[in-house]
Amino acid sequence: MTSGTDLSERILVVGPSWVGDMVMAQSLYMTLTARHGVTVDVIAPGWSLPLIRRMPQVADGIELPLGHGQFAWATRRHLGRQLRQRHYARAIVIPRSFKAALIPWHARIPVRTGYRGEMRFGLVNDIRPLDPGVLRQTVQRYVALGLPVGGTLPPVPQPRLTVDTENQSRLTRDLGLDEDGPVVALMPGAEYGPAKCWPLSHFSQVARRLGEQGYRVWVLGSAKERSAGEAVIAGAGGMAVNLCGETRLEDAVDLLALARHAITNDSGLLHVAAAAGCNVIGIYGSSTPAHTPPLTDRAAALYLDLECSPCFRRECPLGHLRCLREITPTRVLESIRALEADARDAGVVE
Repeated sequence: MTSGTDLSERILVVGPSWVGDMVMAQSLYMTLTARHGVTVDVIAPGWSLPLIRRMPQVADGIELPLGHGQFAWATRRHLGRQLRQRHYARAIVIPRSFKAALIPWHARIPVRTGYRGEMRFGLVNDIRPLDPGVLRQTVQRYVALGLPVGGTLPPVPQPRLTVDTENQSRLTRDLGLDEDGPVVALMPGAEYGPAKCWPLSHFSQVARRLGEQGYRVWVLGSAKERSAGEAVIAGAGGMAVNLCGETRLEDAVDLLALARHAITNDSGLLHVAAAAGCNVIGIYGSSTPAHTPPLTDRAAALYLDLECSPCFRRECPLGHLRCLREITPTRVLESIRALEADARDAGVVE
């Protein structure tokens, strides 16, 4: 990108397809609107639009009416042609796939920025090299796409999702949630696979011990994780409420904003929790916080850095899952105490 950006410039961003990645992409939107004074629209899967609406930097969220991985040339061509009337000056294509670059090309957007990917020369005409040694974090890679070529990476702004207080009140009422005491949210799922999932028995131990200390424990996740939530509650002696499958993605934002702490695998909800403003205890197994840390100053990233880590596999290739099993419930509880001590030292009342 050039440094002399027109204040009336309109940019289309082709967003990512995972919850956590979409939250991290807000740092790019923040960088664009703060540094360049542009209008940002985002094209993304329909499930993500309620999340995008919580990002004030985005003027319009445009639905990509396709399933994950679906090519659908005709649909992408039709949508691209529809977007021609918006006269975008630039497009930023976050995914590195060939198909992700089709809509900006069909929309005849003159400058189409993205990293080198799947043989998409011509579709992307502002191709950026990606040096993983320089841009180690995923969020840094997103933000760099919004900078001039060779530009120095600024401090990365932390995502911050807006909270709907009316929806908060409705949720606590309709779900019968008790807010008499501090709230801790547990997120035992990870869409990526079991090599990212802390043992449910560990979650149960934490839930029981926090419940005994007066915390209100909420277990959050999708309908796919309902049975995991039930297992956590059963092991915790009933000292938790299973909300898995009871909430929408935007509801999770509002409930997490009520929580003091979130204890979570390296999942999309980790990044939602960080952007909602609660303390985050992130538990890493097959992945690493060097790439996808919680983007908040109020976080503890627990990672053992074993000789086999990070493997980035969906299932443990060695069968022992030591990277997660050996992060003990006691260590998680110690992290909570440390975060609360830091808050007291900073004069923050929680």
